[in-house]
Amino acid sequence: MIDCLPAGTAVWEQCGRVPVVPPVRPRKLAKVPFVELADGRLQGVVSSGSDIGRVYVSSVTAATHTYSCSTNNNRPCGGLSGSHPCKHLRALTAEAVLQYGLGRVARYLRAEVSEGADLIDYLRGGLGPAPAATVFSRFLRHLAYLELPDTTTPIPELHWFPATGVVR
Repeated sequence: MIDCLPAGTAVWEQCGRVPVVPPVRPRKLAKVPFVELADGRLQGVVSSGSDIGRVYVSSVTAATHTYSCSTNNNRPCGGLSGSHPCKHLRALTAEAVLQYGLGRVARYLRAEVSEGADLIDYLRGGLGPAPAATVFSRFLRHLAYLELPDTTTPIPELHWFPATGVVR
């Protein structure tokens, strides 16, 4: 028995030090399979609308709201212009709001947004550099974990997430 959280909670939810935050609303992963608030940016991977083999790595930096969008091969997005985000950035911000909620994403990006508004319309930054290769690598690593078979035994490379409960 595990003495972490109330009964009825999955074992992996009971023993993690970092709480798992469920999505605010369900997301469709086909368009934006990966979205995260990390490294001072809202960042993620967005599928191409025209080529099934192409994805875009998009990001918005907190506070400055500079944005970046490029393919997984580091080619700049053709839809970017100096003052207007592309459709990939629009999709990324919309999915982030579904995943984390408007308030949390706006606080993270340090943007003042009216409730119910479209977040991307409140970001006033321009083009800026971002580490697309790092984000894409994290996405690929995320996919690798999805391919692991179900197990209750610890995964060695994740052992630095110590359990908080007592297993009896």
